[in-house]
Amino acid sequence: MGKLSSSLWLILLVFSQNVLANSQYNMRKGVTDISNNVYQLHMTIFLICCVIGVIVFAIMFWALIHHRKSKGAVPAQFHESTKVEILWTAIPFVILIVMAIPATKTLIAMEDASKADITIKITGSQWKWHYEYMGEDVEFYSMLATPQNEITNLADKNPNYLLEVDKPLVLPINQKVRFLMTSDDVIHSWWVPDFAVKKDANPGFINETWTNINEVGTYRGQCAELCGKDHGFMPVVVEAKTEEDFKSWLAEAKQAKQKAAAESAALLDQVVPKEELMALGEQVYMASCAACHQPTGLGLPGVFPALKGSPIVVGDIKGHIDILLYGKPGTAMQSFAKQLSIKQIAAVITYKRNAWGNDTGEVIQPSEIQAALDAGGEAK
Repeated sequence: MGKLSSSLWLILLVFSQNVLANSQYNMRKGVTDISNNVYQLHMTIFLICCVIGVIVFAIMFWALIHHRKSKGAVPAQFHESTKVEILWTAIPFVILIVMAIPATKTLIAMEDASKADITIKITGSQWKWHYEYMGEDVEFYSMLATPQNEITNLADKNPNYLLEVDKPLVLPINQKVRFLMTSDDVIHSWWVPDFAVKKDANPGFINETWTNINEVGTYRGQCAELCGKDHGFMPVVVEAKTEEDFKSWLAEAKQAKQKAAAESAALLDQVVPKEELMALGEQVYMASCAACHQPTGLGLPGVFPALKGSPIVVGDIKGHIDILLYGKPGTAMQSFAKQLSIKQIAAVITYKRNAWGNDTGEVIQPSEIQAALDAGGEAK
């Protein structure tokens, strides 16, 4: 039996490492030391379980065959065996210790987020991620980029269907990145299988985890917590770059932010044509509003209000601007003050007030949005 167990162990080890490692049904090795440790731990325990199963079933079937009634076997009459009880207690105990030692080392390593090179705050909200590079003055929202016509089955689905975003999280390889996780509304969970990172983002709490990527590439994940209607439309995309490329990207991101601020300041003295605002407003609406209020503006009765003929949309402009800027507490309506530029907010409000037969004829300028932001800031 000892030789049989050793042979089976070697066969399973070779088979699992060379075949199961590349199987779509198995856990991924990933691209971090932690993910590789988790994979090896998984395979080690899996093989131990397989060997235990083979031995137990081999003994069981051997006993059934060699001690069957047709061979004239007479069952032994005994009630207890101290030796057997000691064996079936000691052997599992030793096996559990053998499994617990590497598992404990891996779990301790997974929770050690100290001595990080970079810290990134990740905030989940329905249904997008907000990334903030702490100490670098770079932050942005990352939203689903899959076209609506693919979601509604009006076009063929691309290979990264529901796993593509407009702005991926960019990280350097060979550096320890610490993540601080929280949420604006409900519980979300940031999950990237290739990193072996899955951490809940809870409103009112800060969780932390970390990663250190070994290979350049694009890695995809999803929100792994049931967080509402569009839970399946909240992907995670990470682009891992070399340290030099990451520094270049970070510098470009800072320049882009400064340029956007300058463009917003320049808009304060301009009058943007209605046609331009309507075109931009439709794009913003489809990307940020249509998931709840629907492309038709009719909403979802009992869940999300209609915008067609809505008292807010066709009523007082100030109230319409305020709800876009600051949201509505206790509902799924979020604040878009940080998510959209003043031109985008002016455009989407103009679009709503003139689409679906609302036809108010009103045009909201970026300067009005900035004035509302200034007034709101002073009031707070």
